[in-house]
Amino acid sequence: MNRAWMRQKLVSFDELATQYWNVRYANGDTESERRWLFEAEPTVVKILSALGLPAADLDVLGESEWQGLTINLAPVRRGVGILTDMDEWATHLAPDSPSLQADGLHPWVWDAARTFWESEHYRAAVHAAATSINAHLQNKLGRRDLSDAKLVQEAFSDKAPEAGKPRLRVAGEQNDPGVQTRQRGALQLGQGAYFAFRNPAAHETGDLAEQEAMEQLATFSALARLIDRCQVVT
Repeated sequence: MNRAWMRQKLVSFDELATQYWNVRYANGDTESERRWLFEAEPTVVKILSALGLPAADLDVLGESEWQGLTINLAPVRRGVGILTDMDEWATHLAPDSPSLQADGLHPWVWDAARTFWESEHYRAAVHAAATSINAHLQNKLGRRDLSDAKLVQEAFSDKAPEAGKPRLRVAGEQNDPGVQTRQRGALQLGQGAYFAFRNPAAHETGDLAEQEAMEQLATFSALARLIDRCQVVT
């Protein structure tokens, strides 16, 4: 909705009604002011209806045998008030909700993404975070022959380690079903993050929306914490 236009129409109607009463009290009813009011009324009613005012408040103009033209400005002024404060309602009356602090993300993620984030290059921030995790994972495993999703696949593989192929294991008794579930989940989370977020960040054009980019950074942060806490087995 064009709130500025709506508000201007209601304010103009209020001013026109005031002008009508001034003329009417001074000189009696005049046809020109009546015509202007009736011409403006349909738009005013549409606006009040769009704002959700009840049907009873949409009878702005009326005719009385004893009073002549009647004008109900109460809903018009109520509509002006709604339009004036509507934006503030969204800010000040929104329910409390948790917020994600960027500097609370894992350092591998935020330290890499921060410069791009502060310059509002959100896709580049996601790509930098993914690249940082890849570098830390390579360093942790001592491998430079693989990267990104393939490196994650090798790192979290349930296969036994081989020469030159160390593995990551989540903490806990490895025969425990819960530990095995977390191990599979870490593998799927890592591959999903690289396939769904890192690859588009590297190859697609156009920037991400801020909220979407923050959600992707949060996913990489969860992955970074998993990798950071895992044990290397050789």
